[in-house]
Amino acid sequence: MDLLNNFWQLFLLSAPWLMLGLLIAGLLNVYLPANFLNKHLGKEGFLTTVKAALIGAPMPLCSCGVIPAAIGLRRAGASKSATTAFLVSTPETGVDSVSVSYVLLGPFMSIIRPIAAICSAIVAGVLVGRDTDRLQTKPAADAQTKTSCCASKTAEPKVQTSCCDKPNKALQSQWQKVRQAISFSCNKLLSDTMVWLMIGLFFAALVQTYVPESFLTQWGSGIVAMLVVILISIPMYICATASTPIAAGLLLSGVSPGAVLVFMLAGPATNIATLGVVANELGKRAVFAYLTGVIGVALIFGFLTDYLVTEFGFVVSPQLGEEHQVLPYWLSFICGVILIALILRLVVIALQAKRKVTGKSIT
Repeated sequence: MDLLNNFWQLFLLSAPWLMLGLLIAGLLNVYLPANFLNKHLGKEGFLTTVKAALIGAPMPLCSCGVIPAAIGLRRAGASKSATTAFLVSTPETGVDSVSVSYVLLGPFMSIIRPIAAICSAIVAGVLVGRDTDRLQTKPAADAQTKTSCCASKTAEPKVQTSCCDKPNKALQSQWQKVRQAISFSCNKLLSDTMVWLMIGLFFAALVQTYVPESFLTQWGSGIVAMLVVILISIPMYICATASTPIAAGLLLSGVSPGAVLVFMLAGPATNIATLGVVANELGKRAVFAYLTGVIGVALIFGFLTDYLVTEFGFVVSPQLGEEHQVLPYWLSFICGVILIALILRLVVIALQAKRKVTGKSIT
C-alpha cells in the first residue's frame, strides 16, 4: 500500500506541470513555421551552433522524436555543428521537463538543468566541427523561386469578401491551431513519453518506499557516482521528462544533486540509437566528439551543482508531501484524472490498431 500511495502522490504532483508542459510544447509545434529551422541552421559558425541549441531546448521532441527531426535537418542543409547542437539540446531539456523538474526537484534544478543542456549542446556542436567537404550551395528550389518577375502576377483572382469575414476567419484559424496543438500534445507527444514516464514514477516510488536514504550514500557523490550514473544512462532510451522522476528517486536514495543532474543530461542524449545516427549522418569521428561534449559538460555541471548546493545552501529535494504549497490538491487531482483518461485513451487506440493488424495478417 505504501508503494501505491507514493506512486499516486508522485503522479498527482507531476500531472499539472506535465499537462502545462505538453500544452506549451504543442503550441510551439504548431506556431513555429515549418521552414524556420532550415532557414536558421544551414550556415556554419559558432552563432549558428548557439542558435541551434537555443532552438532545440524548448522543442517538443524526446529521445525518439529528435532522431528523425535531426536527420531531416541534416539532409535539408543544416551544418554538422548545428545538427549536433540540436540533437543534444532537444532531448536533454524542454518546456515539459523543466516544469516537472521544478515540482519534483525544486527551482534550482529547473534553472540549472536547461542551462547545462544548452552549454552541453554548444560544446558538442563545436567539437564535432565544420563540414570540410560539403559544398556551400543553396538548394535548387531557392533558385527556382526567382525565375521570373512575372511569376507573382499569375495569382488567383481576388474574391470580394465582407470586412466582417476577416476577423471571423482569423479567429477560426487561431482556434483551429489551438485544437491542433492540443491534439498533438494529447496524441503524439504524450504517446512518446507516457511509458517511460510511468516507469520513472514507479521507480521513484519504489526507491522511496524500499530503499533507505543512506543506502547509496557510500558512493552517492563525487566522480564515482557520476561515472556510475553515466554507465547506467547510456543503454537507457529515455526522454528528459521521464528521466526526472527517476532522478528524484535517485536523489531520495542518497545520490548527490550533481550526479542526478549528470543522469538527466546523459540519459536522454547518449542512448545507442542517437549515437548510431551521429555515426551514420555525421561520421564516426563525430561520435567521439559528441560523447566528449555531452559527458564532459555533464560532469562539469555536476561538480558545479554539488559545489553550489554545499556552499550556498540551494535546496534540491523532491517536494513530495508539499504539493499543497505549490498547487491546491483539487487542481492536482483533476489534472491527474484527466491525464489518466488521456493515457488510457492512447492505450485503447494502440490495442485497437494492434488488433486490426493481427486481424489482417490472419485473413
